[in-house]
Amino acid sequence: MPSEGKYGKRSKTLKHGRPPLSRKPQGSLSAKVTRNVIRSHHQLCKALEVAESNGDSENARRISEELAARGGVRRYQQASLQGQASDRGGDTSRILLTWMQNRSAKAAERLRMLEVGALSVDNMCSKSGLFDVSRIDLHSETPGIEQQDFMMRPMPSDESEKFDIISLSLVLNYVANPEQRGEMLRRTCEFLAVEEGEDRIAPLLFLVLPAPCVNNSRYLNEERLVQIMKSLGYSVREKKCTAKLAYYLWSLDEHQTPSNLAFRKEEVHPGKTRNNFCILLNH
Repeated sequence: MPSEGKYGKRSKTLKHGRPPLSRKPQGSLSAKVTRNVIRSHHQLCKALEVAESNGDSENARRISEELAARGGVRRYQQASLQGQASDRGGDTSRILLTWMQNRSAKAAERLRMLEVGALSVDNMCSKSGLFDVSRIDLHSETPGIEQQDFMMRPMPSDESEKFDIISLSLVLNYVANPEQRGEMLRRTCEFLAVEEGEDRIAPLLFLVLPAPCVNNSRYLNEERLVQIMKSLGYSVREKKCTAKLAYYLWSLDEHQTPSNLAFRKEEVHPGKTRNNFCILLNH
């Protein structure tokens, strides 16, 4: 069981976090089909979470049957992995690699990276030689990617078990519960190394979200995201937003005491066309 750390209370498992991505796709899906498969799978997983939380066993059974009828995890794996192909824009780690080139050149050794929700062992960061990468995913069957729930990962016993950088690329948005999203962000702080040194690269968090989570949500905008991250000790180092994705590189100030501010569900961006993505955090 995960223990309580410096940054807060015991975390819960992410039972319905991002589904696994393990095997190579068999055949090719169009971009439109890929998006529809991913979107519908995500929506059904959220609905299943709600049904189970409400004790609605009949609805949960019906949703589970629909997930299976749509091809289940294997179909989702095929769509998700293909969505990372170079002809679809490539993997998100290329942005991180661009930001890290100059910083990594100053480091005497490769940076230790924990990649949560790893898609493959062959992304650009893995091939760059700049990182010593540990990869985890909820249901991985791929060699080189450990099957593990980040929220159940044992707390580091010392600095040698921590990392210089953690990657949460398109992971937070697949956590169905807003409170668990906040807990996931809090938990990253416990796994970042705080070693001192003149050439020390600050502990970093690479966070990627679908752009609508930040720019079209009733309950979250960039200002509020910055406030949430600041309360944990993070500050923005780099950022980039495209029509589809919002990329952030956050630096953790290990000397900053986390604040006691609570972030509850409050409307910050009114409008009938907004989505309901939200991050809640209780210190």
